[in-house]
Amino acid sequence: MEKFDVIVVGAGLAGLAAAYTLASEGMEVLVLERGDYPGAKNVTGGRLYVNPVRELFPDLWKKAPLERFIAREGVTMMAHERSLSIGYDGNELLEEPQQSFSVLRAKFDRWLAKQAERKGAMIVDKNRVDDLVREEGRVVGVWAGGDELRADVVIACDGVLSLLAEKAGLRQPGNPKDFAVGFKEVIELDSAVINERFALEGNEGLARMYMGEVTRGKFGGGFLYTNKDSISLGIVVGIKDLMEGPNPVQAPVLLDEFKQRREIAPLIKGGATVEYAAHAIPEGGLKAMGKLYGDGILLAGDAAGFSMNIGVTVRGMEYALASGYYAAQAVIKAKAAEDFTARSLAIYESILNNSFVMEDFKSFQAAPEALENPRFFEHYPELLGNIMRDIYAVPAGPKNRLYPTIKQYMKIGELWSMFGDMRKAMKI
Repeated sequence: MEKFDVIVVGAGLAGLAAAYTLASEGMEVLVLERGDYPGAKNVTGGRLYVNPVRELFPDLWKKAPLERFIAREGVTMMAHERSLSIGYDGNELLEEPQQSFSVLRAKFDRWLAKQAERKGAMIVDKNRVDDLVREEGRVVGVWAGGDELRADVVIACDGVLSLLAEKAGLRQPGNPKDFAVGFKEVIELDSAVINERFALEGNEGLARMYMGEVTRGKFGGGFLYTNKDSISLGIVVGIKDLMEGPNPVQAPVLLDEFKQRREIAPLIKGGATVEYAAHAIPEGGLKAMGKLYGDGILLAGDAAGFSMNIGVTVRGMEYALASGYYAAQAVIKAKAAEDFTARSLAIYESILNNSFVMEDFKSFQAAPEALENPRFFEHYPELLGNIMRDIYAVPAGPKNRLYPTIKQYMKIGELWSMFGDMRKAMKI
């Protein structure tokens, strides 16, 4: 019977970060991936914030297959017939080292897998893990493809709907309100065309978020990221809203409608869709997280719930990389003590609590509840759109002054509702 120091389940960013770190310390690591290759089943909107994890993997970034550095930010509020966009250009976004990059996961994950293999990790793809192996209540391995594979520790990085986390008793089956589904297309365009359409130069990139009519007023939003010679365009929408909300709609229809909007259609004109993918996303934040460790097992990445949406930014990849790294550090300490019980592996939680990962999740723990407010996705895009319509309108007769134009929308009831919404938003 084969036995390894560590078995990592899932060759996403968390799993590969853990494998790379552990193999660098000379530990025997087996990574099991059910996709055809690392990155084949891994999906993201396409943006990686490098600054938080730059020092964790100092040797990787110079050669990493990153797409464009994000030099321009933007948010668009979409109403039925109009929209309001806010763009941001800051000199700090141009300075090296740049803080964030667009990423294509199929390319990036394959590259990261090779780096882990060069350190000594063994990666086996097309191999599904069906269950955990236990002895006296402790996880001592996995069942994969009918084979029993053993290890001192299993690191579960098997995605947002992690069955291993449930089988280990670390969490209960998920609640729909704590999850969203993301779906995107990668649309191929010439790099010169991208630069011209988005007013970019060289390897500069743009990231823009959309909210409102893009999801028909349901919880969620759209995104657009520029890559070297393609655009990542997609939508994230809450699963509960899709299941229970009024005016049901199939998720792919939202993306088709999004592509046809006049704010989007000219930007992707002439492009060819070369990739389509969908992916479940944890949206519950800190309150939805279960236990992150047990006897012989740790959770990292999406399996641990490390994804965050605060409206203007959506983050996850840096949390996946960091949690994989910190899980590896916990295993290294447990190995030194030859103790792989939950009591020993609890150091993982301590390490996380002292890192940017849990500090962020604690700081923004109120975000999921605040963003559940449907007025942010239905009422305010229409309100702002109508105000801007009236401000810019020039009638045949005399034009009203600006203050009365805006004041007509600010009735007592509206102001009171806005005050209540602001109180919720102030918690983010």
